Amino acid sequence: MLNASTVKNVLRTGLLGGLMSSGGGALGVENIQFNTDVLDLNDRINIDLSQFARSGFILPGTYPMVLKINGQALREYAVAFYPPEDDPKASEACLTSEIVKQFGLKEDGGAQLAWWRGGQCLVIESLPGMSASGDLASAALNVNIPQAYLEYSAINWDPPSRWDDGEPGLLIDYNMTVLSSSQKYKGTSNGLSGNGTVGANAGAWRLRADWQARIEGRNASNQQQRMTWSRYYAYRAIPSLRAKLVVGEDYLYSDLFDSFRFTGASLNSDQSQLPPNLRGYAPEVVGVAKTNARVIISQQGRVLYETLVAAGPFRIQDLNDAVSGSLDVRVEEQDGSVHTFQVETAGIPYLTRPGEVRYKLSTGRPSNLRYGSDGDVFGSGEFSWGISNGWSLFGGAIGDNNYRALSIGVGRDLLAFGAVSMDATQSHTSLSGEKLSGKSYRIQYSKNFDEYDSQVSFAGYRFSEKNFLSMSEYLDARYYGLYENFEGTNQYDEYGNRRGPVGGNKAAYTANFNKQFRDLGASIYLTYHRQTYWNRPDAQRWNVAVSRYFTLGSVKNMSMSLNMYHSQEYQHKDNGVTLSVSLPLGRSGTLTVGADRAQGKNGFSTRYSDRFDDRNSYQLSASDTSTSAYLSHTGDHADIDLSASTQGGDYSSLSLSARGGGTVTAQGGAFHRSGVTGGTRLMLDTGGVAGVPVRGYGAPTQSNAFGKAVISDISSYQRSAATVDLESLPANVEATQSVTQLTLTEGAIGYRTLDIISGEKAMAVLRLPDGTSPPFGATVKNEKQQDTGIVNDGGSVYLSGIHAGEQMTVSWGGAEQCTLTLPMNLPTDGLTDTLQLSCLMVGVNHSRPAPLTEKSTDTENTSS
Repeated sequence: MLNASTVKNVLRTGLLGGLMSSGGGALGVENIQFNTDVLDLNDRINIDLSQFARSGFILPGTYPMVLKINGQALREYAVAFYPPEDDPKASEACLTSEIVKQFGLKEDGGAQLAWWRGGQCLVIESLPGMSASGDLASAALNVNIPQAYLEYSAINWDPPSRWDDGEPGLLIDYNMTVLSSSQKYKGTSNGLSGNGTVGANAGAWRLRADWQARIEGRNASNQQQRMTWSRYYAYRAIPSLRAKLVVGEDYLYSDLFDSFRFTGASLNSDQSQLPPNLRGYAPEVVGVAKTNARVIISQQGRVLYETLVAAGPFRIQDLNDAVSGSLDVRVEEQDGSVHTFQVETAGIPYLTRPGEVRYKLSTGRPSNLRYGSDGDVFGSGEFSWGISNGWSLFGGAIGDNNYRALSIGVGRDLLAFGAVSMDATQSHTSLSGEKLSGKSYRIQYSKNFDEYDSQVSFAGYRFSEKNFLSMSEYLDARYYGLYENFEGTNQYDEYGNRRGPVGGNKAAYTANFNKQFRDLGASIYLTYHRQTYWNRPDAQRWNVAVSRYFTLGSVKNMSMSLNMYHSQEYQHKDNGVTLSVSLPLGRSGTLTVGADRAQGKNGFSTRYSDRFDDRNSYQLSASDTSTSAYLSHTGDHADIDLSASTQGGDYSSLSLSARGGGTVTAQGGAFHRSGVTGGTRLMLDTGGVAGVPVRGYGAPTQSNAFGKAVISDISSYQRSAATVDLESLPANVEATQSVTQLTLTEGAIGYRTLDIISGEKAMAVLRLPDGTSPPFGATVKNEKQQDTGIVNDGGSVYLSGIHAGEQMTVSWGGAEQCTLTLPMNLPTDGLTDTLQLSCLMVGVNHSRPAPLTEKSTDTENTSS
């Protein structure tokens, strides 16, 4: 069946192909001569080809166009076309200062620009080699600029001149988990936990308030409720400094010193504003869940991440790369058991590009989630200077009235052998009348062995003298005491994470390694951390995962994996090993049979996972002691996970997790899925058309009843694209613009419109009041000024975007000539039933008759 796009393309091809006379003028500013004899028309006199008669000519006026720089689509602008002073019959795009800012010109390139029309429009010739032309067919303004004039750019990364701060607006994001469990002899217990962000955007400023909550209890009388606003803060990007300014409650993000919470201000070089290949390392958390489990990752009591995971190995890789220091991981199994461990987020070697200086400055008062302000006003600063191609020098200092620390280090790019950095820190502490002084030494190494398909993400070693204290240890010691006064006992914070004696760190080893054996279809992944102390037992954790794909007989894509882990912290030990074999079953299902040993017990399990469609997947599990089910749904408004399990007749549980958010701007609002809480997002406006499927990088989401949709999987400072899912468009919807691209600053609410035509489609025959037809080549537009058809021979036209009773205008000769009103009763089949429509001349006084609604079967005036 023909659609509107197909018919329009056929008509345009018929107009342009074969019309140009071989004796015509040049394709520059000269008029093009058309040979109308090649057209099979009944009326060769009633033809309007004025819009095609001059190559590249666009009638003076203002048009919505997508700006394209060297073929790269940016955002849409209202572009005005004016006749130049030396050629009143031509037209030229007016490139305003707002559009020129998107070019990303170097300072020396911008200095030589000239302007016309009173300084409103750029003189294109003032930048040698530059050209600009409009294309009405694709609604694009194509600008070509020699690369020598442009700032540095990379794939999917734009220079700061193209960054978009987004729209003013409000947002609320949430991550909620509801748990109900029933245990023999203990009754039923219910719990609710969650975290999220409430925020507002105003220009480049982002105002945020982070919250976390937990409600637990067996009945209403003994419920324990904790609701905490963990952070109130505001931040903004400062592109000229490639830095981020934060005011309010924040955490110290340092490459040299441990993280702690404080209230004050910080100005930090922001690696996320650099091209992707120059950014830092984001930590990841790996582990094994014995059942469907809830995983909570926190730092100093602040929940960073919470999610439901299915039974088996899990790997969490989407933590913010600004996180540093020790992370507390709590795995709450659905059988009621809980195990915790810590992950060290060692960084990659501290290197800086030649000639560049990175810095981080912070000041304020340390604060505590439980106690509020904690300690005296402090100040910290650090820097890294790229001395040359291979060497970087870095250092910093931090301190208050009772604590001082100074650090100095050097980094070296070893080229084919990776990168390494070494630093030393000296601390002086005055605590309870006692003075402590010590040194700490650290070395870090990183290397990608591409030729061996392997990678050392990081490898680090730190040695600290007995009396060395970091700033965070000094602050903790004010409440928990030093290691020699603590007698080895343990405490737990409000989220169940173990808190032991402070200080006494001796040596820490950290490594992360993975290797691919492509010929064997195998891979190995290893993480290791060991912490030794001066006066208490060592702590360590390691995890090894080995997997291999293979074929057995006629069964392909089978896999075998072995996962082993060991954890020891204070007097608590946890060891486990899991061996599993997976094979494909059905079109998309996977059957996994496994055996495991944990805490001295053997277990056997069977899991089957599959998906109903692109949005819904599930997993069914059974072991010798329990059964469980896990369902995951990707919705337009939220991601929802549902988990249920039973363990014999002694224990049963049901969990529901939802992650989503809501965003409101002056243009409208929408509920949506949520990625990073409080993070960057894009609102798409489909012109009031509901049900339009749009997507970023994940599953599509549909525009709501007001024609708004929000996409949350948008990266900060990285060029992102949003597209219309053309394969899933409703039958009565057509997307004339299906892709938009932009680069948003951190936390921005981007806003873009998409050109969507909705309505029925039908063949029509247009008649003027005198009985004649509009000329061949005339264009039809709806009330939104969207092209809905091109008039063919005899006034026939294939119309799209038809709404009962709506008016459309028909233009030829460079102006609107007549208007038509669509009938209230539309045909049921637009390709066989033809509308007979009267087109009333614009500016003529007459009584407008009712539109004709009779159906015609006259094939002489019908064009296919």
